[in-house]
Amino acid sequence: MPARQPISTAPKDGSRITVFWTDSDGVANESIARWDKEDGAWWTYTDSNTQKKIEPTAWRPSSADED
Repeated sequence: MPARQPISTAPKDGSRITVFWTDSDGVANESIARWDKEDGAWWTYTDSNTQKKIEPTAWRPSSADED
């Protein structure tokens, strides 16, 4: 598994990557996310129907089994 990297170094080309972020309850999360260049934000699915704008602190490339 690749090491975590600062979010500032994450690709912003629309590819899916694994990000690490903390929600409003202070719970640490790891999820697949994409950068949306139109609104300049990171988005992830919280369930199969709901997307959420997040502010990740770190990232790592997604492995093949996560795609």
